[in-house]
Amino acid sequence: MPFEVYDFRDVNKNVLTTPEIRARLYHMEPGQVDRLHSHDLGHEIFLILEGKAEFMIAGHTEVLEAGQLCIALADEIHQVRNLLPDRRTVMFLSVTPHIQPTHTGRDPDGSVHPPQFRSNAFYDDVDDTGPLADQLDTFVRDAEALAAEARHAADTHAQQAQNWRQAHAANNQEAAVTARNTMWNAVRSLHTNLFKLDLLWNRLAPRADND
Repeated sequence: MPFEVYDFRDVNKNVLTTPEIRARLYHMEPGQVDRLHSHDLGHEIFLILEGKAEFMIAGHTEVLEAGQLCIALADEIHQVRNLLPDRRTVMFLSVTPHIQPTHTGRDPDGSVHPPQFRSNAFYDDVDDTGPLADQLDTFVRDAEALAAEARHAADTHAQQAQNWRQAHAANNQEAAVTARNTMWNAVRSLHTNLFKLDLLWNRLAPRADND
């Protein structure tokens, strides 16, 4: 299946929205100032593609132009301003991970606003319209399954850590690699299923406000 190609000069939307990452091509209008906010879980990366913008991150201000990049870490208060009075500024941004509520409004003194759960359509994603009771049941069932998997993974890690220690003591690299790879399979499975649960959460959470 062919992959999609996006041209930043024409596209102004989220091009990928998953629990792992939200990636967007963003056109800021002349003089536009975004609201002060932070992200509870996500790190945000900004890459200027065209124009000039002022970034305030964690109390420090810098001006970035095309080709420059900056990062706002999770929970760092930040704000962006397009410095051009007559032209747009275009950037690529990503927030990783993308878990609702993705934005936490802030006052200038750092005070936190109540959580704001936006519809998934706001992020160019899909809103769930199925029966709420079914969705709640699925989320709880999958959360319980993830908890059981986490307990099993902990047992696996304990056993393989012991195998790794013994392999290290015996200078047995093959056994050490086998133990390491077994631990990795458990870690990978946990992350995969956590992201699946996060996706259910992103579909579920806005419904309390939007149904």
